[in-house]
Amino acid sequence: MEVLSYMRLFVEVARMKNFRRAAEALEMPSSTLSRQIAQLEKTIGLRLLHRSTRKVELTEAGEVYFKRCQSIVEEAQIAHESLLDVAERPTGTLRVSMPVDLATDYLAPILADFSVAYPLIAFEFDLTPRRIDLQSEPFDLAIRMGPPPTAPSTLVARRIAVLQRYLYAAPAYLKKAPPLTHASDLSQHVLCIGKGATKPGGVFRFFDRGGKMVEVASATRFVMNSVGLSRALAKQGVGIAALDTELARDDVAAGRLIHVLPEWGLKPIEVHAITDTRFLPARTRLFIDFVKARLS
Repeated sequence: MEVLSYMRLFVEVARMKNFRRAAEALEMPSSTLSRQIAQLEKTIGLRLLHRSTRKVELTEAGEVYFKRCQSIVEEAQIAHESLLDVAERPTGTLRVSMPVDLATDYLAPILADFSVAYPLIAFEFDLTPRRIDLQSEPFDLAIRMGPPPTAPSTLVARRIAVLQRYLYAAPAYLKKAPPLTHASDLSQHVLCIGKGATKPGGVFRFFDRGGKMVEVASATRFVMNSVGLSRALAKQGVGIAALDTELARDDVAAGRLIHVLPEWGLKPIEVHAITDTRFLPARTRLFIDFVKARLS
């Protein structure tokens, strides 16, 4: 058991490449962590880490040991978590990174329900679009919109939702705008659509329900990375936004937005839960399954 404990400490240092950050994650003094890693090296008779004042690097032996230890430690953690599964009392802190629009517009009620279902789990949410490093930063998972990441190869992406995107505009905008009967007419309209929806040169691709595609060139004035801002601008009569049906439902019911060109929309957006391992603690696995079931 002592060796397994040492392995766990070594894996955290190897992941963080920093004794101070690893000690913070493990909630122990840096001096104690350093001393126990030194004891591990003494026990196996090999130097595992190159230490300097700025960083920690794995030795050749350390690289080999880390690859083996990581899976062993994860399996041991899963075995421990499985006991909590049996008792249906998963605990611990779940750390999730996700875009602010997705969190506030889609996930807020789901998070509330999950917290009620699993009252012993605490939460830390980082609402940011930045690309986090799941191996060195203390997150259990990241939820991202768009294609799954291709690097590093160790990441595991699980698709949890597909969000359809249709076109919505305010009645005030439509009264003063040119006629709108086909997707090709959108070239004469103001589009409030997020980044990633255009090809170089401001060309948008719209698809009908049968999969037919039309490319529309538009010198749109508003390009953003926020669905919430896109919806807000559309409600102000600035232009046409591309929104998921659920996201637009209340505004349509209240008459603030109208679904235009109902047969046309942008390519759906995939939502993925991304982790750095397939071996997930009970709280992480339950959270992913819960969110997937609700979003689908």
